Amino acid sequence: MSATVASIVNSIPEAIRNALQASPRRRRFKQSVEMIVTLKDVDLKKPENRINTIVTLPYPPPSKLAKVVVIATGDTALKAREAGADLVIDAEGLQKLSGDKKALKKLAKRYDFFLAQTDLMVQVGRVLGKFLGPRGKMPQPIPPNAPIAPLIERFKRSIRIRLRDDPVVMCRIGVEDQPIEHLAANAKAVLDELLKKFTYNNIGRIYFKLTMGKPVRLEKAGETK
Repeated sequence: MSATVASIVNSIPEAIRNALQASPRRRRFKQSVEMIVTLKDVDLKKPENRINTIVTLPYPPPSKLAKVVVIATGDTALKAREAGADLVIDAEGLQKLSGDKKALKKLAKRYDFFLAQTDLMVQVGRVLGKFLGPRGKMPQPIPPNAPIAPLIERFKRSIRIRLRDDPVVMCRIGVEDQPIEHLAANAKAVLDELLKKFTYNNIGRIYFKLTMGKPVRLEKAGETK
C-alpha cells in the first residue's frame, strides 16, 4: 500500500466517527452509513471506465444483509432454499412472471442480487433482462455442480458499486450501531475495489453520511478545503 493510499485508510475511522456525530438525533429506524466517492479525470464516455462490480464486505450489517434471488430447478433450487435464499424461482415460476410488468418491476427493485442456473440464462434474459439490465442486476450464472450455499452467503454479504454517467460512487457500508472499526474495514474494501481500476490521483473527494445526516468529508493528505 502506498503512503498516499495509507493516508486515506488511516483517516477513514475519524471521518466515519464525525459523520455519526453529525447526526445526533435518534431516529425511529436504524440509519445506514453511506460512503460517497467522487472521481476526477475519468472519462465515462469510455465503456472501460464504467463500473458495475460486487464488493464483499468484511463486516456486513446483520440487520441489512443483501437480498438474493436464485433462479433454478431441481436439486439446485432445493439447496438454495435450504441455504437461505430470499426467493427461489423455478422455470415454471419464471414463465408465470413473463409479461407481468408490475411484478417484474417489483422484483427488480426489491432484491439486490440474482443468481441463475446456466441452462435457464436464456429464459431469464428474455423475461427479466428488460427490468434487471438497467439496474445493473443481470443474474450471475451458477457454475455447474457449484455448491450453492457459499455463493448465497457471499452475495448476502455483498454490495454493488456502479459508475455510469456521473463520476460518483455511492454505497451503503453498514449501519449506525456497528463498531467504527467494522465500518472502516468495509469502507476500505470499497476503496480497494476502486483502486483496482483507478489510481490514487483519480480519487477526488470521499464523504460519509448517515441516511438522514449531512455528508462529512474525509480529509486527504495535502488536500485543501
